[in-house]
Amino acid sequence: MARLFGTDGVRGTANVDITAELAVDLSVAAAHVLADFGAFDGTRARAIVARDPRPSGDFLSAAVCAGLASAGIDVEDAGILPTPGLAHLVQTSGVELGVMISASHNPSADNGIKFFARGGTKLPDEVEDAIEARLGEDWQRPLDTAVGTIREYGGAVEQYVEHLTSTLDRSLEGLTVVADCANGAAWQTGPAALRAAGATVHVIGDRTDGKQINEDCGSTHLGPLQAAVREHGADVGVAFDGDADRCLAVDAEGREIDGDQIMAILAVDLKERGLLHDDLLVVTVMSNLGLKIAMKEHGITLGQTSVGDRYVLEEMNLGNFSLGGEQSGHVIMAAHATTGDGELTALHLLQRIAQTGRTARELADVMTRLPQALINVRDVDKARASIDRAVLDAVAATEAELGESGRVLLRPSGTEPVVRVMVEAPSDEIATSAAEKLAGIVSERLALN
Repeated sequence: MARLFGTDGVRGTANVDITAELAVDLSVAAAHVLADFGAFDGTRARAIVARDPRPSGDFLSAAVCAGLASAGIDVEDAGILPTPGLAHLVQTSGVELGVMISASHNPSADNGIKFFARGGTKLPDEVEDAIEARLGEDWQRPLDTAVGTIREYGGAVEQYVEHLTSTLDRSLEGLTVVADCANGAAWQTGPAALRAAGATVHVIGDRTDGKQINEDCGSTHLGPLQAAVREHGADVGVAFDGDADRCLAVDAEGREIDGDQIMAILAVDLKERGLLHDDLLVVTVMSNLGLKIAMKEHGITLGQTSVGDRYVLEEMNLGNFSLGGEQSGHVIMAAHATTGDGELTALHLLQRIAQTGRTARELADVMTRLPQALINVRDVDKARASIDRAVLDAVAATEAELGESGRVLLRPSGTEPVVRVMVEAPSDEIATSAAEKLAGIVSERLALN
C-alpha cells in the first residue's frame, strides 16, 4: 500500500482523495500522535490553521479546525496565508501545531494538508507514519469544556509582512519589479512586502478566489511574467507558486533565473558578508552541475540531499547551515525562516541587486547552467533501477565519457512506474544523445512485461 504522506504532506484531488472526512481524521490522529511524542506540555494545546485561496480550502479548513477542536485543541484560523507565513506564525507564537491547507503548485482541483510542529518545522517521516497508522482508530473523546475552541487569528497578513521586511538591511527604493502571485496565497503579502521595502511594484496573477491558481501563471508558467517585465520596463520579475514557498525570477529582458541561480547569488552574498556557515550550500541531487562548478570558483562547497525541501532542511539543521534549496525555487534562509519562502527569497534577491548596483542578469551570470536532458521512462520496474547490472554499467560508462564536464542521474519516481533519466553535458546534443541511449537501455532492461 502506498504511503499516504508524500514529500510535502498529503495531496490529491479535493473531495475525491482529500475529503472532509480525511481532513477530520488526519487532524484527530495528528493531535493524538503529537501528544504521544511529547509535543504538548500538559497545558491546553493550541494550533494555527491557514490555507491558500483555492475553492476547496474553505471546507477542508473547516474540517481540520473541527477535527482539532474535537480532540481538545484550541484552534486559531489565520485564513489565506502563504505556507511560510503559517510556519512563521507557528514559530513565533509558540503554538504546538500548524496545519496548512494547500496543494502548492498543483492545479485548483487539487488540495493538500501538511503539518508543522512547534517551532514551525515540518514533521519528520516517523511522525507522519505514526499519524497515518492511527487514522480511524477508536478514541476517548473529550466532553464539555474539554473540547477545543475555534477563533480567528487576527492580523496574520500584517504580522508576516512585517517579518519579511524586517529581514532586509536596506531599502529597495529605485527598483521596479513585476510580481506574479500565481492567483494564490501571495496575492496580499507579496506585493505588500515588496512595496513596504520601497520597490515600485506591478502585480499580475492576483485573483483572490483561487479558481485559476497556478493556471498559466506563477513559477511554473513564466510566460506572462516575462511579457509583463518587458511591458513595464521593470528591472526584474519574481514569480511565486500557489502557496508562495517557491520563487523564480526573470531579468529585464525576460530571461529565466532559476532556483540554482538564485541560490548562487544569495550564497555569494552571504559568503562575502561572513554569514554562510562553513561556506556550504545545501542543494538536492537535481541541482545543475553548473552550480557546483560556479560555487567551487567562489570557495563554496555543495552538500547534496534527496529531492524535497524537507530533506534540504533536515541537512541544514544537522550542520547548522545557512542556505539551501531546490532548482524549482524552494530556497531556505535559515536565519529568517524554517521552510522555503518565496517572498523572502524575492526580497533578498532584490536587495542584492540594490546593494551591488548590478542587473539581475549580471548577478545570475555567476553560474552557467549546463545543458540538461530529462527523459521519463514509463511502464518499468523502478525498484530494479538501482540493481540491474546492465543499467548500472551503462550509467558508469556514460559518466566516464562525460568526466567532470557532465553527470548522470537515474531517479525512480515516488508516485508512478517511471524512472527519470537525466543527463547534463557541455552541449544539448551530447546531453540528449546520452539520455536517449540510457533511456533505451532502461526501457529494455526494466520493462514490466
